[in-house]
Amino acid sequence: MATLNLHQAAQQLAGTSGDVHALEMELAHAIEHGELHANVKRWATEQWEGRQLPGNINRLETWIDPGELARWEQAKAA
Repeated sequence: MATLNLHQAAQQLAGTSGDVHALEMELAHAIEHGELHANVKRWATEQWEGRQLPGNINRLETWIDPGELARWEQAKAA
């Protein structure tokens, strides 16, 4: 399976009833704290688009492997 950007990962976790931005924040927090591995791209402050995430993480150009996302979900559920 192809990698997901942070926004796509949040959408996948949210399904049809979740708060996508809240999940983006949770994923960004996990990335910042080393709980979730991702290929991170950060915004320069003057380039910001949309609602800001921790660490100025770019939600559309930060990539997460689906296997890493599944491992993070499992660890969170445990």
